[in-house]
Amino acid sequence: MKIELFSDFACPFCYIAKTRLQQAIQQLNLEDEVEIEYKAYQLDPGASKLEARPFYDDLIHKGQSKEKIKQLTESIQTHADEVGLTFNFDAIQLANTENAHRLSKLAKTLGKEAQFVDTMMETYFTKGINLNDEAQLLAVCDEVNIPRKQAIEVLHSNQFSEQLANDRYDAQQLQITSVPFFVFEDQYGIKGVEPIEIFTKTLLQAQQVANKRLEVIGNDFTCGQEGCSF
Repeated sequence: MKIELFSDFACPFCYIAKTRLQQAIQQLNLEDEVEIEYKAYQLDPGASKLEARPFYDDLIHKGQSKEKIKQLTESIQTHADEVGLTFNFDAIQLANTENAHRLSKLAKTLGKEAQFVDTMMETYFTKGINLNDEAQLLAVCDEVNIPRKQAIEVLHSNQFSEQLANDRYDAQQLQITSVPFFVFEDQYGIKGVEPIEIFTKTLLQAQQVANKRLEVIGNDFTCGQEGCSF
């Protein structure tokens, strides 16, 4: 069963919704049946690649009142509490997420994408990693055993930029304007942070679609003395 997840490392609701999806998968014992493909979606592609701005300072700079900021952080933490996550808003720094996404694509080639995404999000929202800082990005790569030499080569080049552009194109084709956004078996979509019941229901529906596809493939697959073919 294939699930595409459009998300950004700077999106708190992406972290929450991803965790909720994982809990739903575990609840249904579908760990061996689900393949999650992470799609890069930069909320602010124009963000500085040199400086990082503290979370609260950024919201104030954008004209948010203290009351609005309080409501936002309380809303985020309420959702986070439901899935067992804690956010350290005093530590969070807003920066450009492109390099983190390109490193995620490197991790994918090494079979470590899910581990990298989990570790990066946890580090970002609890320890306040600066995504513009090469040393801090490399520390996360070290934690998930991504060869440092390969990570440095990515950071010092444009490797995987084409993959990020492809993800942006896919988001445009699906008319995605906010994240998180989940696509299940190219049939069902979930936008934002939904109750776990919505995730479990959609997983079961997607499982039926995936099973039907396997049945069709099985019916069209034949073998004879000269070999097998569709």
